[in-house]
Order: sequence, then C-alpha cells, then structure tokens
Amino acid sequence: MARLLLFGGKGGVGKTTTSASTAVWLADSGLRVLLVSSDPAHSTSDSLGVELSSEPTPVEGVPGLFGLELNPEAKLSTFMPKLGESLSGMSSSPFAAFGGLGGMFDQSAKDEMQSIKEEVDSSELVLPGLDEAIAFDELLKHVENPSWDVIVFDTAPTGHTLRFLSLPELIEAWSGRLLRMMRVSGGIRSMLFGRKQSDAMKEELERFRRRVLHVRRVLSDPSTTSFTLVTIPERMGVNETVRANQSLGDYDLPVTGCLVNRVTPELDHPFLQRRRSEEQGHIAELVETLDIPVTTMDLFDSEVQGLERLRSYGQILYGVPSRLNDELGPYQVGDRLIHSIHRGTYVEQGDSVEFIHLHFPGLEREDLSLRSEEGILYVGVNGREHAISTTSPAKSTQVKAKLENDVLRLEVPVDE
Repeated sequence: MARLLLFGGKGGVGKTTTSASTAVWLADSGLRVLLVSSDPAHSTSDSLGVELSSEPTPVEGVPGLFGLELNPEAKLSTFMPKLGESLSGMSSSPFAAFGGLGGMFDQSAKDEMQSIKEEVDSSELVLPGLDEAIAFDELLKHVENPSWDVIVFDTAPTGHTLRFLSLPELIEAWSGRLLRMMRVSGGIRSMLFGRKQSDAMKEELERFRRRVLHVRRVLSDPSTTSFTLVTIPERMGVNETVRANQSLGDYDLPVTGCLVNRVTPELDHPFLQRRRSEEQGHIAELVETLDIPVTTMDLFDSEVQGLERLRSYGQILYGVPSRLNDELGPYQVGDRLIHSIHRGTYVEQGDSVEFIHLHFPGLEREDLSLRSEEGILYVGVNGREHAISTTSPAKSTQVKAKLENDVLRLEVPVDE
C-alpha cells in the first residue's frame, strides 16, 4: 500500500505549496508518486503549471509524478446509488412517488411523513462531512493500489477533515431518520411488492457506514498515514493549529509534524525586526504547546510557483534528493519534515519464477483476494481489484501467495 502523506491547515497558509513540493521531491528521489487535491479552486494545477483532471495525469518535467484533482461536488447518487434511487421522486411531496395511492395513508402517517421530510432534504440528503467522505473514499482507491509508492494529499481546510472524522457517529442518527421515512413511505409498496426496496436501502446504508469506518481506520493507522499541520506565524493560525492538533489526536490521526510557513526573514530593518520578533513568539508557543516537531520556512522573495521554485522549496524542507533503492523499505527521508516511506512494489527475478513483493500495511488476510483473467493477475483489496504486471501471462491457481509483516509475496511462474 502507498504511504499516505496528508497536509492540512486553515486556508491560505501554503498547504498546496508544501504538498506539491513534497511530491516533486519524492518523485525526484525515484518514487512513483500521486499528488491528490480536493481544492475546487484548482490551485494544485496552478502550482505545478499542469492542467489536472479527475484521473491521474503525468506531470511533465517530473518523471514518476502524477496529479489529480478530486471533485468535491460529487453527488450522493455516486456514493450510495440505491439510496438515491429509493428516495427519487420524493423531493416535492412525501407522497409524490405513490400517485393516487397516497390517499390510502391515514392522517397520522401523513403527519409523520411530513415531519421527517422536513428533517431530511431527500433531493440532496445533505449530511455534514459527506463531501469529505466521498473525497476520502475516492482517495482510498488509490492508496490501496500498490502501483503507487506514495500518495501526497493536499487536503481541504482542517475543519472539513474533522467533519469527515465525525461522520460515523452522525450516520447513526441520520440513517435512523432515513429508515423511518422509508418505513412510512414504503408501507404500501411493501404490501404490494415485498421488502426488497427497504432491504436494499438498509444494505446501502450499512455498506456506506462500513466504507467510512474503513477509511477512518486507514487514516488512523500510523503505518499508512501521517498528517503534517501547515500554518503561519500569526495568532489565528496558531490558535487553529493548536485546536486542530488536539482534535486530530482525539480521532487518533497520526500527526507527525508542523510547518510554520512565511516567517519574516532576519533582516536589518526596524519594521521587519518587530514583525519577526512577534512571529518568533508565536512559533515558541507552538513548540511549547504541541507534542510534535515544529519547523519553519522563511518567506520567499517571490511566489513559489512552477517546478523550479517547488524544487527549491522542497530542498529546503528535505535536502537534496537522491535515488532510493528499489526494495520496499522503509526509508526515512527529510531534514526539517521527516517521513517514513515505503515503495509499493518490488520485483525480483529468479529461476523460472518472479517474486513480486507488494506493501499492504494494516490489512488482514481476509481483506485480500487473488484471481486471474486472460493472463492478467488481479489482487483485490477490500473488493477493489488492481492489475499486477507480470513477465508472463499468469494463472492465479499457479501463483503462491503469502502475507507476512504487511507484505504480500507472490511467486509467479515465468514461461521459458
């Protein structure tokens, strides 16, 4: 599995610059890196100078680096299609879906249905954190793909992440209201057509909840995820960073460092000296308050945009990049910000066999599956399949597989 590096903080503190420069540095070290953004303003595209889309797009000038921008406006129907279908046609009136059958409900049922309809907007089913759930679930699809070595995620402002983390608890109350609405609206349908629709609704809600919980488990697993807080040396930035660190800790997210951006350089000018003195007080407060390493980045004399400037920024944070070995690792990288990195895949050639090592931290044996089709080998992770490149056409029945210490080792026969 890829190592997931999250960068978060309030808006306008340099998350995109930090995450983009990190991704460029890691790719320059010989890793296969995916830079992901959920920013609707497309600032990651602007930073790299490359037009990104919702599919991995190669970044010209940085071999091994790909970028994509998630769509935060994704609708509920893409995440829970059966739920959207079950409630379609009910936005204008609680009984619109029944036509003339609506008259068969007594007044108490109508009153109950109307009260629930007022609680839940069934046309959009807005739930705080739902957009974040969709974004993180889409992100997880790439995190589980061993063809990536590292996923770098430029998150939305921290508050969005915290709303997502509280989502499983919100789902409990939210799904209860939805199921009440389905019970009232589905009484006639159940008598006529059975309970298939209601059962499908319940299954979809439970599937949704399991997916959210799985994403949250991945995010709280230090063998998979690290979260770097990014801020600026101002009172509002300090306060939000301290609160975010506490909240992320409450959800067991592994926060591994804090970067204070745009610090006034030490120059011989009274105004700048006063400004720097005040900023140093804020930085000292962060060092004293946070239980994680805190490092700083001086304000640049021009915008950090484009690959050349991103590389300069990355070298200040991590040093001069050098190519990492081909083996899985782990590798500790960085001077100011420090990350532990694994490669996703390592292949060894033997006599009439190749050994494929896939890094899958935090997964259990029952989470994995193996099959082949038309000579292509597929490894499934929590129901999502990923094609594994092999020297010769492969048959899963002839492949030996062993999961040990977070590494899936495949022995694949090679045709002579």
